[in-house]
Amino acid sequence: MSQILSLEVSDDVFVAIQRQAEAAGTSPAHVVMDLLEKQYRLALKSKEAHRKARERFESHFGTVDLGYPTGVDNEQIDNDLANACADTHETI
Repeated sequence: MSQILSLEVSDDVFVAIQRQAEAAGTSPAHVVMDLLEKQYRLALKSKEAHRKARERFESHFGTVDLGYPTGVDNEQIDNDLANACADTHETI
């Protein structure tokens, strides 16, 4: 299906379109139609590509079991950091 779209453009824009049409051996209407189709085809593809990329990204969502507890026990974290800083790593 297609639709008819009437546009009013400035003389400068029309001259530029007309020159491009003459260089391509086509009509100004065809040049404008090609430009609009390319612009919106890319936008539609971009939206679809974004959706697919989002789905691939979200497929990585989930949980991980490290085999040991992790948490936000600040006191234990502070103790672990203090022990690590106090350790001189020297062997006797």
